[in-house]
Amino acid sequence: MHPSQVLFQDQQQPVLLPACDHYAGSEKLMHKSISLQNDLGPVFDITLDCEDGAATGNESDHAILVANLIASEQNQFQRIGVRVHDVDSPYFELDIAIIAPIAASKLAYLVLPKINSAQQVKHAIDKVNQQFSPHRPSPLPIHVLIETHGALAEVQQIAAIPQIACLSFGIMDFVSAHYGAIPSNAMRSPGQFTHPLVMRAKLEIAAACHRFGKIASHNVTTEIKDTAIVAGDATRAMMECGYTRMWSIHPDQIKPIVKALSPRSAEINEAISILGAAQQKEWGPIQLNGRLHDRASYRYYWTLLKRAQQSQIQLPEQGYAFM
Repeated sequence: MHPSQVLFQDQQQPVLLPACDHYAGSEKLMHKSISLQNDLGPVFDITLDCEDGAATGNESDHAILVANLIASEQNQFQRIGVRVHDVDSPYFELDIAIIAPIAASKLAYLVLPKINSAQQVKHAIDKVNQQFSPHRPSPLPIHVLIETHGALAEVQQIAAIPQIACLSFGIMDFVSAHYGAIPSNAMRSPGQFTHPLVMRAKLEIAAACHRFGKIASHNVTTEIKDTAIVAGDATRAMMECGYTRMWSIHPDQIKPIVKALSPRSAEINEAISILGAAQQKEWGPIQLNGRLHDRASYRYYWTLLKRAQQSQIQLPEQGYAFM
């Protein structure tokens, strides 16, 4: 039997998404991002931005531009999503009405910003499904930005909604919503990993995602050019907070994020050794290098190999036997 059948008989298989979610708002940056994705492969997603990307008075034309790019032949991997205006904006329904008939079949996901409650998410999803269902065979995956007090208070209920695939932390809006009670240095490192209220938000989002099998996506790094800070933030987001995905706001951030959130060679080799020994014992408990392993650790190492494959890492030949 395939490891996915043996190891997850009693549990939900993990949902995997590319490690990096790159945001692009202007036409120039959209084209540049798509070109880079076509060069590197689907190791990162692209989110085309209608909320902050559209100039005032140009919302309709911007949504048409986004829809046409998603529907075009440039979208080779169909890993491009869109962030629409918030649900209370008059442009929310305009965005989805424009994008659905043009790009529904090739759209990877839709991001909902400025959410305040689980009920608001459900209302927005109903509106999205009304527009998109006639144009695609399966429900559109929904990503939700957790950046308000209300959304954080109901993060478990939001993560439980079946159509939700990913929750992202919007750190800048979240800190700003405290009106100076959280200092501005908590929007960046090292403060973002030490301030108790910010860390509480990050951990509650990650815990809700892991409870319901959703992806936790970490907030932006505002230091655009310093790739060491970007890589450090991504590493801490994964190691300390349980995030497996992170935003990028500049093309120079993409590779450091992907590398930081991808398994290392030593981890991959260890996973292959453990899974190989387990398979020989028909997935019963084993001892390897003086350590006990059973199906709990096999699930961990099999998921690690899947994450490596998602990041387009060339696995040793024996690793592909488990994929």
